Amino acid sequence: MSKHKITNRELHGIEFPSDVAKSLALTILNRHYKHTPNEDKTSMIKEILANPEQYDDHPLLGTLVQKLIGKKRDQTFIAYELENKQKAFNVVGIKHIEDAAIRQMEIAMRLPVSVSGALMPDAHPGYGLPIGGVLATRNEVIPYAVGMDIGCRMALSILDLPASYIDHNGHKLKNVLLDLTHFGNDGGLELRQEHEVLDHSLFRESDLLRKLHGKAIRQLGSSGSGNHFVEFGIVELVDGKSFGLLQGSYSAILSHSGSRSLGANIAQHFTSIAMDKCKLPKEAKQLAWLDVESDAGSEYWLSMNLAAEYAKACHDRIHENLCNALGITVLMKVENHHNLAWKELQEDGQECIVHRKGATPAGLGVVGIIPGSMTTPGYIVNGLGNKRSLFSASHGAGRAMSRHKAKTSITVSNMHKTVKAAKVTLIGGSTEEAPTAYKNIDSVMKSQEDLVTIEGKFYPRIVRMANE
Repeated sequence: MSKHKITNRELHGIEFPSDVAKSLALTILNRHYKHTPNEDKTSMIKEILANPEQYDDHPLLGTLVQKLIGKKRDQTFIAYELENKQKAFNVVGIKHIEDAAIRQMEIAMRLPVSVSGALMPDAHPGYGLPIGGVLATRNEVIPYAVGMDIGCRMALSILDLPASYIDHNGHKLKNVLLDLTHFGNDGGLELRQEHEVLDHSLFRESDLLRKLHGKAIRQLGSSGSGNHFVEFGIVELVDGKSFGLLQGSYSAILSHSGSRSLGANIAQHFTSIAMDKCKLPKEAKQLAWLDVESDAGSEYWLSMNLAAEYAKACHDRIHENLCNALGITVLMKVENHHNLAWKELQEDGQECIVHRKGATPAGLGVVGIIPGSMTTPGYIVNGLGNKRSLFSASHGAGRAMSRHKAKTSITVSNMHKTVKAAKVTLIGGSTEEAPTAYKNIDSVMKSQEDLVTIEGKFYPRIVRMANE
């Protein structure tokens, strides 16, 4: 039987709480699981990180678990059953949504703490709550219903330049993207970034956040991998009066990314605590919750909102760095989170915790951006405040293929042909994010005409993403 030695390369993209924990994981796996294929070892680590409590007493992995969670945790918990009767939820654009995502939402609506829910037209399966799921609870917050990339968001800067600036300065814009943006799970920009969020008192008051502060400093102003991007493109406003601008075309910058390692570590830490305290049946275990008035729930809520502020700070630095380097002025900025929980009033006048995991806030008059793909337009939208969607809309076109299917069925050459045909310049990028891996954004937008009005479109021209 052959031996399989796993290295740091195979663990790339997996977030560990410390380098010590990562090193220990490599040692244990290579010493005691030398005949296990590396792919299985990677899956094992991901499972331990997601559900460490299941391995506390494991003779080999117990030591690793203690390094991952820092200390032995309180094992006091309450076991809950799913309700037999599923609460009703609204599905927007059901023809765009695969059955697996609907089944996940059905499970979420059987939680005893669920109040109401909705599924957006770009929905697809995720961990716990489906991507594109919106779930309201009375006084409980579910870390996995917010997601791993807490505060993932969009930011659009409309520039004081005509659309022709993009086409006439392609080489310059490509170079500035290469020089002033950074993608991937490691590293950051060469020039240290400054932002007031780094001085937040929580970085001193929380043991967890104190440990993460150094990496937050290093990663400020950078972007993640996967579908995160920074783009130069052209905005066409349908009616500029809504923004105090003239109707017409403008140059613009659009970015999509979240809270980097800070948010991922917060999500992992508090999901573990929630799963310790709240035991659910296997099919719903990732939807474990914390009472927001409990010590752990209150700490998660504060940490979650700090991660959201940090995500915004990353976008602020990206846009400011690019604009300063080019000597250009921003006329207006549109931005929104789409991975977060909010305290909002519902129809009965009661305050609920509304989780949007891959959903754009669309309350009455709330402006946001719904992107398409690297070659298709994104939409600038204005919320209509529709109650049936819990004041939400899609956060993008949504995946038509899983990342695995896209990677194995779309070639790099075909992706680049599609990009070239759309007159888009692509820096980096992966076949997992190829345009054909996504649903038709125009069809998705048509299915939510009663959720948002369209104020304009953004057309990508120069796109930077993480390297494959």
